[in-house]
Amino acid sequence: MVQLPRHLSGDQAAINEFLDKFDVFLLDCDGVLWSGDHIFPGTVETLELLRSKGKQVVFVTNNSTKSRADYQKKLMSMGIPSSIDEIFASAYSSAVYIARILKIPPPKNKVYVLGESGIETELKSEGIEFIGGTDPSYRRDITPEDYKGIADGSLLDDNVGIVLAGLDFHVNYLKLSHAYHYLARGAKFLATNTDSTLPSNHTFFPGAGSISIPLINMTEQQPTALGKPSQAMMDSIEGKFQFDRKRTCMVGDRLDTDIRFGIEGKLGGTLAVLTGVSKKGDWEAEGAPAIPAYYVEKLSDLRG
Repeated sequence: MVQLPRHLSGDQAAINEFLDKFDVFLLDCDGVLWSGDHIFPGTVETLELLRSKGKQVVFVTNNSTKSRADYQKKLMSMGIPSSIDEIFASAYSSAVYIARILKIPPPKNKVYVLGESGIETELKSEGIEFIGGTDPSYRRDITPEDYKGIADGSLLDDNVGIVLAGLDFHVNYLKLSHAYHYLARGAKFLATNTDSTLPSNHTFFPGAGSISIPLINMTEQQPTALGKPSQAMMDSIEGKFQFDRKRTCMVGDRLDTDIRFGIEGKLGGTLAVLTGVSKKGDWEAEGAPAIPAYYVEKLSDLRG
């Protein structure tokens, strides 16, 4: 029989036992700490509680539109003290993977970006050349000249060896056409993450995973994903923070990314919060993508 998660909300003894089990908390952001620009009540105080008990907090997010510096600004603006070193975002994870693991020899290691400035900032920090992204020359309708130049290769950069797809608020036919033709020429297909939706303003919008779907359909390739639940991201986090996995808990709102990330990473525990994507019925249903060890209605329930 499947072991259902332990409900902690309102049970002080269970909360104390839970907190005593872990030294490190990996925290998703969107849907856990906030929704869009709305911080959930009690978030700041809950993080203060964890830190007062000597817990290490690491913010682990799949949102690739922001760099670590951008995320730090957002955290600080919401009253959450943080350092850049406590933030591990999928844009940074992707840049580290390209620079330190893929290590494609130059000059064929240029990246074509489907995404926003967060990806560009982190690629620059690792010394990686890129095109596309926020370049305004790609933010327009496709023309007959574009069709011709893409088809004959005159508008393509021969040094592009990687296509990196993240959340792109300006995705269009021209951008997808370039990305497809780079992949057709043999470029490696990477995705910052595969989240289908993005929680914001108490509802959902298309996520980074939805941006790469047309390319998956066209190429019949699956990208190497570098956000949760990819264990490439877990290995990178562990390499940076040197924590004991058995004394670490993943906290998130999505079963298919956050909770699966913690389970497949063999962490000591996983905690689901119900302020984001997944609800109680999702893990009670047959074929649930993952089942958390614990759950609370909201993060601030950990204050008791």
